[in-house]
Amino acid sequence: MLGLAADRLRADMNRLLSFLFHQGILDEQFLQLQQLQDETSPNFVSEVVNIYFHESEKLLRNLRSLLMDREFSDYNKMGIHLNQFMGSSSSIGAKRIRNVCLAFRAASDQNNRAGYIHAAFAPPLLFCLYFCASRPPPS
Repeated sequence: MLGLAADRLRADMNRLLSFLFHQGILDEQFLQLQQLQDETSPNFVSEVVNIYFHESEKLLRNLRSLLMDREFSDYNKMGIHLNQFMGSSSSIGAKRIRNVCLAFRAASDQNNRAGYIHAAFAPPLLFCLYFCASRPPPS
C-alpha cells in the first residue's frame, strides 16, 4: 500500500515538474540540482529550495523597501539586491524569476523607476513574494 502511494506521489511530482519546464518556469539547472541528491542527502533539493525561498523573501523585502522610498536614488544598492536574486534564481533553475530579474536589472541600470516598478509587479515576482511570505524559515 505504501509503495503505491509513493509511486503516485512520484508520478504527480514528475507531472508537476514537466509542467514547470514546459511553461518555462524551471530550466535544466534544476535537473542538475536534482542530480546532486542521493541516499546520503535525500532532502537535498527540498532544503536548497527552502533556503532559496527564505533568502528570496529577504531580498524581496529589501527591494520592496527601496521601491517604496519616494526619494530613492541608490540604484547601486538596487543592482546589488537584483544580482543576488538573479544569481540564486539561476543556481536553482528558477528561469522565469531570473528573466524577470534581468528586466528589472535593465530598468535599474537605466535609472528607469517606472520600468523597475513594472518589473517588480510581474506575476513571477508577485507569486514568489506571496509564496515566500507564507513559508516558515528553514530550521
